[in-house]
Amino acid sequence: MDHRQTAAEAGVVASDQVFPDRRVGAVWEPVRARCYAAAGAYLSFTEELDTAEATGSPIADGPARADALVRQLHDAARGVDEFYHSHRAGLEEAARVRSAVPQLLAHVRAEAEQVLAAAASSGFANYPSIEAGVRRLNEDLITASSADPQTSVTAARTAAAAVQQATAELSDALAQAPSRASAAAKAIASVTTRLAAVRNRASGLGPAYSALLREFNAASSADLTNNERESRRGIDAADAALVGARVAAADHDPETALDLTATARQHLAEAEQLVDAVTRRLELLRDVRADPDAHARTVRFRLRDAQMLAVDRGLVGEWGSVLDAQAERLDRINSGLTGRHPDYWAYVSELDTVAAFIAGVVERMRKHVGTDRT
Repeated sequence: MDHRQTAAEAGVVASDQVFPDRRVGAVWEPVRARCYAAAGAYLSFTEELDTAEATGSPIADGPARADALVRQLHDAARGVDEFYHSHRAGLEEAARVRSAVPQLLAHVRAEAEQVLAAAASSGFANYPSIEAGVRRLNEDLITASSADPQTSVTAARTAAAAVQQATAELSDALAQAPSRASAAAKAIASVTTRLAAVRNRASGLGPAYSALLREFNAASSADLTNNERESRRGIDAADAALVGARVAAADHDPETALDLTATARQHLAEAEQLVDAVTRRLELLRDVRADPDAHARTVRFRLRDAQMLAVDRGLVGEWGSVLDAQAERLDRINSGLTGRHPDYWAYVSELDTVAAFIAGVVERMRKHVGTDRT
């Protein structure tokens, strides 16, 4: 019984470590308790036998107690056998996995050491991606070296997986490293061209803003007051980043050069938005001034479409008054274009607000119809 219990116990320990969700240990606990109880009864009875033999005194009901003890030992041993046969596949699988963890750790350590050696001798050791990869892999190796498969299989397997992942990432960084220099050179050339183009476009921002102030209500450009200064600041920041990229490329650090060109692109994109906001506002307001009702006609057309949809779908009771109110709102907006310098920007903004509201109503009507059909 003791031999069988020891074998089963080893499998249960492995299963609880490898597959804790299976909770095999909870099933094993009453079986083990019966074994301990039988073993305790056996030891107690043998002590009585030794005492009786030494003193020559008889044991009351000795044969009957011996028979009961034998049956108890057999029952406990049979319980171990039944448990083991019921869970044999899982126990053996857990044992295999547990026994394989030390070899797994050794394997991933060997692979990691090879990649670390390749990184050290590659000529790209100073690249930020290589430095970061080496640092992470060394940290994961330290964690793996402290993992004990005998006490925590899960922690050891997790540590091994982390080493594998870090090894793969460092290998990938090493594979990409040779192409970084040419990529950085292309990026620097591209950003240099874009910087010149944005500077050229920015030269028209000042005149465009002056035209806005001369030709239109001051409120039409109040939100653009700082665009020229902010766009210039963005262009200067892009220029500084580009200079840093050139320096990094010259220092054989193309990855930093790529990061700096990405920063320069972001600054240029922000500067472009600031410049375009002024020039597009001027174009838009001139178009509205030339034909103020054109934008309103477009919105009214969308309103009519929405009203027809409400009729077609039988939703006039729910949405008809809402849409009629938008028609009245359009009339009020149109009547607001008065004075020598009408606020065309407020006019356009209000029309856009109505258009967005109508679009929202249309979307809700379509969803409502779709729900009814389903």
